[in-house]
Amino acid sequence: MLASIPLSELLTLGGGLLAAGAVTGLLAGVFGVGGGAVAVPILYELFRVIGVEEALRMQLAVGTSLAIIVPTSIRSFRAHKKKGAVDASVLKLWALPVVIGVIAGSFAARYAPPAVFKLVFVIVASASATRLLFGKNSWRLGTEMPGPTVMRVYGLVIGVLSALMGIGGGQLSNLFMTFYGQPIHRAIATSSGLGVIISIPGTIGYIYAGWPQMAELPPLSVGFISLIGVALVIPTSIWTAPIGANLAHRLSKRRLEVAFGCFLTLVCLRFLYSLVV
Repeated sequence: MLASIPLSELLTLGGGLLAAGAVTGLLAGVFGVGGGAVAVPILYELFRVIGVEEALRMQLAVGTSLAIIVPTSIRSFRAHKKKGAVDASVLKLWALPVVIGVIAGSFAARYAPPAVFKLVFVIVASASATRLLFGKNSWRLGTEMPGPTVMRVYGLVIGVLSALMGIGGGQLSNLFMTFYGQPIHRAIATSSGLGVIISIPGTIGYIYAGWPQMAELPPLSVGFISLIGVALVIPTSIWTAPIGANLAHRLSKRRLEVAFGCFLTLVCLRFLYSLVV
C-alpha cells in the first residue's frame, strides 16, 4: 500500500506528521490534554491518503492517537507535577474506574461504526467549548468536588469516552473540575496525569480490538495501532510537551480558557463536517 504512494507525497506526509507531533505536544502541555484531539484528525486524513478503508480508518486513528499520548502525557504530567499543581486525591479516586472505562471503550471499538467515534467527538468538544467560551461563574454544580461515589462514576464515563475519542481525558476532566469551581490551572495539571492512566490501557485495548482486522490494515500496524504514525509523531511531541506546560502557567486564566475553547470548537467543526459530507 505504501509502496504505491510517490516518494514526494510520502515525504510531505512525514513532514506533516512531525509538525503535528510538535503541535500535539505543545497542546498536551498547555491544556493538560494528551493531544489526541489534534492527532486523530491528522491521522484520519493520512490513513485516507494511503487507502485505509473508511470502516477501519477512524478506529486506526483513535488507537494510534492513544499510543502517541503515552509518552506525551508522561512528560506533560511530570512538568505540571514539578509545579505542584496536580490534585493527587482526584487522580486516586479516578484511577480504577477510568481504567475500567477505557477497557470497556476499547472493547466497543471492535464493533462500533466510525460515526460513533465522530459523534462522541462533536458532543464532548461542543460542550467543553461552550463552557469555556461563554460560561459564567454561576455555571457551577458546586463549590467543592463531589463525594467518592459521584467521582468514581464520572471516572468511568471519562474512561469510556476517552477510549472512543483517542484522547487523554483532558477535555472531560477539565470540564468536570471547572464546573465544581476548581481553578483552570489545577484542572489542566490534574488532567495531564489522567492522560497517563488512560493512554496505556487504551493502547493495549486497541491492539486487541484491531487484531482480527490485521489483514485489512496498512503495513506496520499492530491491531489498531499504526507504528509509522507513532514513530513520526512521538519525537516532536515529547520535545514540545514541557514547553507547553511552562506556557500554561504563564497565561492568565481567561486567556487559557478562550484559547482552549477556540481549539475545541475547531475540533468539533472538523468532525461535524465529516459526519454530514
